[in-house]
Amino acid sequence: MPIKSHSFCVGRVRSYLRGRIWYLCYHENGRRRRPRVGSDATAARKLAAQINAQLETGARTALSFEPITVEELRQRWLEHHEHVLRSSVHTVRRYHAATDHLLRFAQENKSPRLASGFAARDAEQFVRYLRRIEVAPNGHKNSRKRHLLDKGIQYILESCRAMFTYAAKRRHLSPYAENPLTAIEIDRIPIENAKPILLLTPDQERQFLETCDAWQLPLFATLLLTGLRPGELAHLLLPEDLDLAGGWIRVRNKLKLGWQVKTRSERDVPVLPELMQVLSVHLGQRRSGPVFLRREACSNGLEGRAEMEAELAQRIAERERRLGRALDRAEREDVAKSLWWAMGAVREDRIRMEFIRVVRRIGLPLLTMPKVLRHQFATALQDANMDPLIRNQLMGHMPTGFSRPGGGLGMTAVYTHSRPETVRRQLELALQNRPALEAVREWLRKRAPTDAA
Repeated sequence: MPIKSHSFCVGRVRSYLRGRIWYLCYHENGRRRRPRVGSDATAARKLAAQINAQLETGARTALSFEPITVEELRQRWLEHHEHVLRSSVHTVRRYHAATDHLLRFAQENKSPRLASGFAARDAEQFVRYLRRIEVAPNGHKNSRKRHLLDKGIQYILESCRAMFTYAAKRRHLSPYAENPLTAIEIDRIPIENAKPILLLTPDQERQFLETCDAWQLPLFATLLLTGLRPGELAHLLLPEDLDLAGGWIRVRNKLKLGWQVKTRSERDVPVLPELMQVLSVHLGQRRSGPVFLRREACSNGLEGRAEMEAELAQRIAERERRLGRALDRAEREDVAKSLWWAMGAVREDRIRMEFIRVVRRIGLPLLTMPKVLRHQFATALQDANMDPLIRNQLMGHMPTGFSRPGGGLGMTAVYTHSRPETVRRQLELALQNRPALEAVREWLRKRAPTDAA
């Protein structure tokens, strides 16, 4: 039956008609609430009954929310990743850098300070702002600035969308309000000006290793023939991460030494006999410390991982005594980096600089990231039609849908067990004719007389 009166009460909730719109009026936690409902009186009565029941039981009402500023929302979201989800330090830093653009946009354009006031029209203005600004690609103030690439814009928008999704779940947005970043359909933004992935041709791959000097070849041959990430390579420790007798590289998290695998997924990678010989020559008589040292560097004498962990704990304790407080994760990571440097370990930025030197010598100045060697490895596995499950395992990627029922390859991984013999057989089949391996063999042939002498 239609409601003809201009107001009614349902317990502690009063509803009244203003013009053609119904409003509710009630007190929650000592504050007066007057939410707008709409023109349907029956819907207003149902919502009033729902809110009255929630008030009687002490539950948070359906239309309540906690308005906070965009700055405060960003801080809470980053703290959620830092202390609850325990996202990596690098991930938290990337989220911080991405959302910095939103804060600057809000300041420069005087957009709503409250997160609940940031609407779809503001999101569209934010996209236009991102396409207009210029930034330094490496973040250095003296670097030449350029416009953001499409992938960079997409990542910034995805990060901000995730932040507003967090806000909606924590009731910092108006009830029933849509995520403002969802309305602009981020996934449909075309990627038109992304950096192309330039793979080496077979001849270039061989020429690349032939151009390497005696220090560079073991390092880059390992990247080419194992698919390791540069960070994984730089944090390999003797003796536990390199099995010279069995022919395995073990990629392991080292939480007590301030380093984790990017996906947190540990793995064992078979090493071809030729590459194992290269690593044996590279190591000489060393049996402890980082596998790959800087040029002209030597280990500082710490024997094994246990001594390194004890040294790091001591350094952290000393730093905390000087500061008079506990170190956060980022500060602990900085102390750990100084220990790895003291041990003589090669750094990721040095790997990149050495890579650039080699590719420039062979006339490929556009290649600037050693990550292309990982692409080479993945392409070689694909060319050899390697089992997708083993390929996923060797690359160290998280299985797709691993935690969801019916998650495709991820669910297959739960029931499938790849024997070490199977992994080694398929890897050797995939790489046995690679130009990189031929270059490694040639390098070994040239060194054999010198070593015998």
